[in-house]
Amino acid sequence: MSRQVYFYDLPDRFVAGTVGLPGRRSFFLQATAGGRTTSVALEKTQVAALAERIDELLDEVVRRSGGSAPVPAVSPNEMSDTAPLESPVEEEFRVGTMALAWDGEDERMIVEAQALVELEADSDEDLADAEERLLQDDENGPPMLRVRLTGTMARAFAKRALDVVNAGRPPCPLCSLPLDPEGHVCPRQNGYRRDA
Repeated sequence: MSRQVYFYDLPDRFVAGTVGLPGRRSFFLQATAGGRTTSVALEKTQVAALAERIDELLDEVVRRSGGSAPVPAVSPNEMSDTAPLESPVEEEFRVGTMALAWDGEDERMIVEAQALVELEADSDEDLADAEERLLQDDENGPPMLRVRLTGTMARAFAKRALDVVNAGRPPCPLCSLPLDPEGHVCPRQNGYRRDA
């Protein structure tokens, strides 16, 4: 069986979103085009890291091009997407590794998210070799979501992704850990429960 690649070249929509209540949210990347939708699950920290790296890469593209690249400095308001994820949200796979690249010829951001795969090895060196072979295996590698975006689409994705990450539980004013509706055990209060 050959590797499953969910490919979207300039999708109608590519967003990060959540399902569930703050504190119990599941995070997803979702691409939609031509009546098909692909949703992949990932961790909140992965969403934040992806958004930050996209912004950093776009800033570098602008810097290296001397400002001539078709990349806005910030996400344009007309590109704002606050709609929920397309329903039903059906997870194709859980993301393990992600990669970003800029295609200078076509002036497109390439986002790749590959499925989490469990590997066993006798040493760290063997594990690194096994990971590299698996990721380079176009025939039998893990499932992958590959999306190509314009600079404007990538900026809009990054802005929404950071907004989604920051929309969770409010932080404790003392320790900055997330507050649950029923409070939390605050390390700055010597283990006493702090109410929300």
